[in-house]
Amino acid sequence: MSGSIPPDLRGRRARDPFLVAVSTLFTGVQRVRSLRAPVVPRARPVDRTLRLVVQEVRREAADVVALRLAAPDGRVLPGWQPGSHLDVLLPSGRRRQYSLCGDPGDRRTYRIAVRLLPDGAGGSAEAHRLSEGAEVPVLAPRNAFPFLARDRYLFIAGGIGITPILPMVQAADRLGADWRLVYTGRTRASLPFLDDLAALPSGRVRIRADDEHGVPDGAGLLRGAAADAAVYCCGPAPMIDGVRAAFAPGGGATLHYERFAPAPIVDGVPFEVVLGRGGPALAVPADRSALDVIRERRPDVAYSCRQGFCGTCRVGVLDGDVDQRAASDQGDGSMLICVSRGKGGRLTLDL
Repeated sequence: MSGSIPPDLRGRRARDPFLVAVSTLFTGVQRVRSLRAPVVPRARPVDRTLRLVVQEVRREAADVVALRLAAPDGRVLPGWQPGSHLDVLLPSGRRRQYSLCGDPGDRRTYRIAVRLLPDGAGGSAEAHRLSEGAEVPVLAPRNAFPFLARDRYLFIAGGIGITPILPMVQAADRLGADWRLVYTGRTRASLPFLDDLAALPSGRVRIRADDEHGVPDGAGLLRGAAADAAVYCCGPAPMIDGVRAAFAPGGGATLHYERFAPAPIVDGVPFEVVLGRGGPALAVPADRSALDVIRERRPDVAYSCRQGFCGTCRVGVLDGDVDQRAASDQGDGSMLICVSRGKGGRLTLDL
């Protein structure tokens, strides 16, 4: 009979009381569970820290040292592309970015270079004190200055600005592209990696020392660039600003540049920052960043890139309107004090 209960082994058609009880208990447990909010496992933060050691220290110019870093066990390191940099965690706790200037095909070592600043600021003195065998934590490579495949290139490097440019030049040469490099600096003795450049085809690299040829202008550095060339530029801020002013887009030409120092503030308005509720109020002029002013009162405030991409100087905003100027500032109740500003009036920061 359709829908009837089949007999058990003893010919009984009634439901087995034990199985009915088990089924009822199971159904009840499932219903109780369905009333509870689902438990979503918390995402664990990804630790990108690589604990490396200094394998080699090499002086590349009068005030420039190159550091070759490797894993203590010699393991393969994360890959990178020209234009990438490392976040280096210095012994003092400072975090600084240094461009990778070695060979991307070498998966066992990273090479960076550091110029000693006149006052030892920015962590440069710490980096120069590192010796072979020293432990150096770094964050895995990141790229804020990507190298794009093109047929023609003009590379312009000023001093330590050669560090991101050198792997690009070598990559362009391997690709068989039509490329040229203009390399400028105060003197030839101040220019690192001249030996690396000497290994490249002659006639494509022009060394232009200021004490021999005078300080170049943007138009002079761009002279002779193909109409459809990709121009890659890195170096001192005045050099970059001169190239930007002289660059004429059109005909397929593109300009790509990376700064090692923050861009000048040209359209800011004055405002005040208050360091915590009831804390001191500091005046921030139109041409200075909040970070620079705050550091005068709080020298230990955390910062790194000073260009709004690393996130080190992010602080909470307790009150006030933020002029958000960093791509990573999303109106989440915080701001990057190296770039973002107040919209006039007063900002109260969680400092």
